[in-house]
Parts: sequence; C-alpha cells; structure tokens
Amino acid sequence: MAKLGVNVDHVATLRQARLTSYPDPVTAAKIALSHGVSCITVHLREDRRHIQDDDLYRIRKLPNCRLNMEMAAEEEIIKIALDLKPDQVTLVPEKREELTTEGGLDVGRNFDHIRDTAKRFNESGISASLFIDADSSQIEASSLTQAVAVELNTGPYSQAKSEKEASKKLREVKEAAAFASGLGLTVHAGHGLTYKNVMYISDIPHINEINIGHSIVSQALFVGFDQAVSMMSGIIAKQPVSF
Repeated sequence: MAKLGVNVDHVATLRQARLTSYPDPVTAAKIALSHGVSCITVHLREDRRHIQDDDLYRIRKLPNCRLNMEMAAEEEIIKIALDLKPDQVTLVPEKREELTTEGGLDVGRNFDHIRDTAKRFNESGISASLFIDADSSQIEASSLTQAVAVELNTGPYSQAKSEKEASKKLREVKEAAAFASGLGLTVHAGHGLTYKNVMYISDIPHINEINIGHSIVSQALFVGFDQAVSMMSGIIAKQPVSF
C-alpha cells in the first residue's frame, strides 16, 4: 500500500505573505510526523518564495523524520543539500516565473548533468529521485542515471477536464509505474492530488509513496492541520473518512 508524504511548502507560503515567523512549517512537519507519514517533503527554490534555508535545517533535526528535499539541479542548491544531508533529494525542473512545477524533468536532454548530480548525492549517502512525466522514454533514461527512484508527475491526471481524459491519464500513470518498477526503480507519485482523486492513484500497486502538500494545507484552513493529515492518510489507507 502506498504511503503518504506531506509537503509543508505552502505553510511557509502563508508565512512569507507577511514575512512573519508564523505559521511555522516545522510545526506542521511535527504534526504530520505524529500521524506516521512516510516523509516530510520541502522544496527549496532558488528564489526562496516559501521554504527558507533555516526551515530545512530545523526540519532535519526533527526525530524520526525522513526528509525529502525537492530541488533544481543547480550548484547553489546542490551544495546546501550536500551539507544538509536529507534522506532523499528529488530533482525537479524549476522556472522562476512558474506558480508551481509545470512538468517533469527532460532526463534525456539533460542526461549527463542529471546523472552526475545523482551520482554526487549517492556518493554522499543521499538517495536521488527524479520528478518525471509518465513517459516511457523519460523512465528509461532515468533508469540509466544514478537515481534510485522516480516520482511520476500526476499533474496531467489531476488537471483533467473530463472523466474520459482523467481515465486516460490515470492509465498512463499505471503503465508508467509498472514500467519503472520493472526497471528496478522505486516509484513515487505526486502533483495536484486532492482528497477527491488520490484514491485512484493509491490503488496503483507499484507506487510506494504519494507526496501531497497544497490540498492538505488548504483543507487545514477549515479542519486544522492535524485533521487534514489524518483525513488524507485515511483515504490512502482505504479507511472511511467524513468530510
């Protein structure tokens, strides 16, 4: 059964809107960990629009916290990650003008740099994962790097405008997960998933972990962070959940 990883970026987004000390993403991470989530995910962007360097180091000190650091494969951020030593890094494409990550890495086009970056992390004892689209060519290229895992981009599925389109995109994720697993890669998934659509992704047998942030933080405005995490965990665990 897939496990839940909680992304706390948007707790920091709310804090940075007023440049205050609250709400604290570290507090959110503690609450999520109390529910036995698989990992805490944070994305240190080059423009520091939400998570700050200090957030990373404070979260890293939390007991029993498996930390997944999303990041662009840029030297400044690579050096921070090598110093921080998270349990895992997930390499993602990044553009300053985007609101959120718009698609997966083009591993084939950037193969040498991605392979060399993943190798640096592996040699430092940090697992490397690649955020990619559910595409066989990207999966095959990923398997030839030093990465041990891929995170399949569920954005196209989450943004589908019709049931027919959603079914097609879900099938693509299922096929991609099976293909990646067959090549020896650990498979994660995430992007745009909500309380309404995550159950279909969690049904895919080859997916080990599902990373969700924005939907949980949004729900927390109405029910509290503790309950928001509990509800999402319950859906993924196939437990009855009341809204």
